[in-house]
Amino acid sequence: MSNNIATRIYDFLKNYQPFNLLEREVLLQVSANVVVKYYQQGQELFHQDGDPGAYFFVVREGAIMLFKEENGKEILVDECGEGDLFGMRPLLAGQNYAFTGKAEEESLVYAIPISVFKPILKGNPKVTWYLAKHLATDAGRNFANLHKGHLFLDQDKYLDGQFRLVEIQSLETSKKPVTCPPTCSIRDAAVIMTKHRVSSIIVVDEEGRPVGIVTDLDFRSKVVTGKFEATETVAALMSSPVITVGAEVTVADVQIEMVRRRIHHLCVTEDGTPHTKVLGVLSEHDLLVIQGNNPAVLVREILRSKTALELRRIRERSERLLEKYIYQEVSISYICNIMSEVNDTLVRRAIELGMEDLEQEGQPRTEVPFAWLTLGSGGRKEQLLRTDQDNALVFADVPEMDLEKTQNYFLALSERVTKMLYDIGFDYCPGKMMASNPLWCKSLTSWKRQFANWMLTPDPQHIRYCTIFIDYRPVYGDEALTDLLTQHIFDVVEHNPGFLSHMAKSTVENPPPLSFFRNFVVEASGEHKDNFDIKKRAMIPLADAARVLILDAKVGKINNTFQRFEKLAELEEQNRELFESAAEAYEILIRYRTLQGLKNKSSGRFFKPAELTKMERLNLKNTFRPIDELISLLTLRYQIGYLR
Repeated sequence: MSNNIATRIYDFLKNYQPFNLLEREVLLQVSANVVVKYYQQGQELFHQDGDPGAYFFVVREGAIMLFKEENGKEILVDECGEGDLFGMRPLLAGQNYAFTGKAEEESLVYAIPISVFKPILKGNPKVTWYLAKHLATDAGRNFANLHKGHLFLDQDKYLDGQFRLVEIQSLETSKKPVTCPPTCSIRDAAVIMTKHRVSSIIVVDEEGRPVGIVTDLDFRSKVVTGKFEATETVAALMSSPVITVGAEVTVADVQIEMVRRRIHHLCVTEDGTPHTKVLGVLSEHDLLVIQGNNPAVLVREILRSKTALELRRIRERSERLLEKYIYQEVSISYICNIMSEVNDTLVRRAIELGMEDLEQEGQPRTEVPFAWLTLGSGGRKEQLLRTDQDNALVFADVPEMDLEKTQNYFLALSERVTKMLYDIGFDYCPGKMMASNPLWCKSLTSWKRQFANWMLTPDPQHIRYCTIFIDYRPVYGDEALTDLLTQHIFDVVEHNPGFLSHMAKSTVENPPPLSFFRNFVVEASGEHKDNFDIKKRAMIPLADAARVLILDAKVGKINNTFQRFEKLAELEEQNRELFESAAEAYEILIRYRTLQGLKNKSSGRFFKPAELTKMERLNLKNTFRPIDELISLLTLRYQIGYLR
């Protein structure tokens, strides 16, 4: 090939991923080996299940359509335009073509020799990640599974000091643990701790296994106050059982355990249980040495806060952690757990402060059991950004003569809580679906009647209420109340299976994310004209489908959408691949929406497709694939065609 032609090919390829990730000399070498091919309209480039070819392709001009043949019919899979790659299955997997490639119009195509390009992959992992994610072509899911989680190819620019990630690193646990036997006196234990300059001591049995722990806090709160004498044994003072973790523990593991259990020390043992020898102790201080800020510290500061302003500042700090996690592509499950714990603690603190306010006004705390429910995305542990509030309150049944007084107390409390959450940065729900609304602050029996009414008369509005409320999660109060409510819902579903069909119908009727030619379906008018609604078009269909199917399976207390799909994959082996794909897709959608929200200081719900990079458009299109399959499954399983 002449140098002029090779240079023109280079000038074209350098504008498109993944070629723009290659060094100039490497791309020039590739360009010099490219074969330029012309195809007439309707001409076939390769056929489904055909033998692996010697090339993969890039569209220079025109359009190439990819079809999947099923039962004698051609199903359009993708339309490739200028700069798009296709026919890559032979490159990545050495397998036959998965689709049929055909020219939609007169087209020029660059054919890149696999023998030239394949050796380049070894020294260019970013190129490999890009190709692995190129699921809109025939790359193959098995290869992509080797590279899960890599959403951003340009993440190097985020790896500066402010985004230095340590949460997934293993902790050093080689320090010899400070221990004592149960017969050791409290005074002697204090001497040992002072000598070794540690804030805790592990009480061990003769085999070196942990049976308890004593910390500085125990000495301050139990010994100095006179509750225990210094001559007593540590067996009387220690906390037991000890919370233990394994030797391969990571910072992330420690953070989650400390946040969840409200503790400041963890004992490391050989197998992660109290039944093996102690290897070391990890303290909150150890985490602070590693990084200047962590979720456990944020939660502790929330519990000490007295005003909405203090709580707002802490939530803003948590968003800086969130930003780091998102750019570093930390597990979405971990991020959701951490941010949900922060949000839940904010709610719990707001409730405590609200009850203190009422006490100061002469209304003592009620003895009536109640539970504060977080609904919608918060109930699913998917509220990473500060979006609007969705909450409710259920209280135990009381005599009729006390009902009005009881409800008035909880409404007064809810008014203070929702106002404080608003001041923290969580907007009021536009539909007033909040515990401060009498319609969402009821006794257990009233809530049972309410759900029964919604489910037995499933009009569109009632279905909408159910999709929001069924994802409830108690974050404060008596969980037994919500257990009774959950059982009631399952009982109603069991005796009225038609309700699930109506929920499925609502899911199926949601507009698709892509047009026939795989363009993003954008809003046609209004404030968000020409914007893509990632929540309505992509996330809601997946969340709704998971909800219907998990209700049908009678599985409670799994609210998170991707965890629901993971559970469904266990329950339905025949649909395992679909549900696993849906779970992975939903995780990517959460990550992408959060990224958009952080970048634009918004909810991340709306964005312009034209502003996405080619890689981002490709990744998002790939996440939409399970939606069509889920709609087909719901339509068939719940006989939606027979519903009026």
